[in-house]
Amino acid sequence: MEKQQKLILVTGGAGFVGSHLCERLVRDGYRVISLDNYSTGSPANHILGVEYRTGHTKDISVHIPEIPQVVFHLGEYARTEKSFEDVELVWDQNKIGTLAVLEFVRRTKAKLVYAGSSTKFADDGAGRDQSPYAWSKATNTELVKNYGVWFGIHYAITYFYNVYGPREMSGSFGTLIKIFSELYKNGQPLTIVSPGTQVRNFTHVDDIIDGLILVGEKGEGDEFGIGCPDAYSIREVAEMFGGEILMMPERKGNRMTSRVHSERTQSLGWNAKRRLPEYIEKLKLELGTVEKKEQRVLVFTTTFYPDQGKAEEALCDVMRSMPNVEFDVITTKFSKQGREATFPASNVRIHRVGFGNVTDKYLLPFLGARIARKLMRERSYTFTWALFASYGALGALVARIGRRLPLLVTIADQKLGNIPFHIRFMLGHILGRADQIYADDTYEARSAVTLARRAALVRSIGEGDAFANQIRFTYSTFLRNRTNS
Repeated sequence: MEKQQKLILVTGGAGFVGSHLCERLVRDGYRVISLDNYSTGSPANHILGVEYRTGHTKDISVHIPEIPQVVFHLGEYARTEKSFEDVELVWDQNKIGTLAVLEFVRRTKAKLVYAGSSTKFADDGAGRDQSPYAWSKATNTELVKNYGVWFGIHYAITYFYNVYGPREMSGSFGTLIKIFSELYKNGQPLTIVSPGTQVRNFTHVDDIIDGLILVGEKGEGDEFGIGCPDAYSIREVAEMFGGEILMMPERKGNRMTSRVHSERTQSLGWNAKRRLPEYIEKLKLELGTVEKKEQRVLVFTTTFYPDQGKAEEALCDVMRSMPNVEFDVITTKFSKQGREATFPASNVRIHRVGFGNVTDKYLLPFLGARIARKLMRERSYTFTWALFASYGALGALVARIGRRLPLLVTIADQKLGNIPFHIRFMLGHILGRADQIYADDTYEARSAVTLARRAALVRSIGEGDAFANQIRFTYSTFLRNRTNS
């Protein structure tokens, strides 16, 4: 069959790796269809000549009535640490969606090229169970192989190793090299999750695509690793960029070691041609001289030290872990005990409003906003952070009238489905106008979407994006540790 007549389906074709694969396939003369739900993909990644269909892989038979010869299945949830927050989403995309894809290839007789995860090889095999994401991907490879035994489908399973290159994602689903490059470009410290000695193999996206195409044409079976053999610790990568390094607390799912399993792919004639140090040097040359910026965050919270629950304690943990970041905290006096209390760290300044009773929270949106506006005239903040979508968040919105200071809202133990009507109205207003909203589980995130009447909870906040995301991740880690202790 001629290439011009061959139909290829790429799930996740509007994503980072998927868009590069689509681009290569079109260039090679194939007819290409992309199926993407755009949870992380973007229309900005569209390639001329590709037919784009919007939809979930669990509905693949509805969206793809055609019969492709090959299905490259890249359209799954693909972040390790964040998967602890998104367990339901991981199951929906990686289990339900992939089962539908397997049924699709069983009926159509298409060859399946499945993008597994190299996390299952990490830490001598223990990596497969270290996170919801890793487990879902590892068990999916077993399901793919079983479909081969049970139903005779043609398949090849590939494994990527820390892909980098053009069109990398930033934000909460950002890849390490993109996160570091954004922080470096904006003069911000490079954040390293402790201990920093964890080792990774970084592979350029063009090498990934070379391997995928080759496996699609010639590969059959499992263990087609596509990874550069050069290994670097996270600290070594940060040192390639240069500049200030900020250590972050250790997170669940953060594997320490990994070894590239690329022998089968190499047997087809593949070898990695690009190297990370050269890529980083090129990035730095393109960016030129960068100016170091002070990191300041303006925080709104109804209560704070010493009047605190686990959520406020986690906030304090964040502040202690980041001594080089300046925090201005606007809060209530709330109790007589808290009127004059100072936080035992030099990087935190507390600004209290009210009279030391429970009515102080009603004053926070107004008196707190006045303090914030004064601080914003005197200092430059990366973003405003509201702990919970409450009176403090309302104060942050009032304070930024006439100013463009991004607002991050974190929702911890609030149950949005159980709040009174008048509070729901206020929260809907707040959440609809916040730039970024993060909830501690998928159910609350969906509730926030409904309440705010918005399509997505996260919008880009420009140069503060990567830094805000690292702080938010750190807070989630501390909060989880506090809650489980």
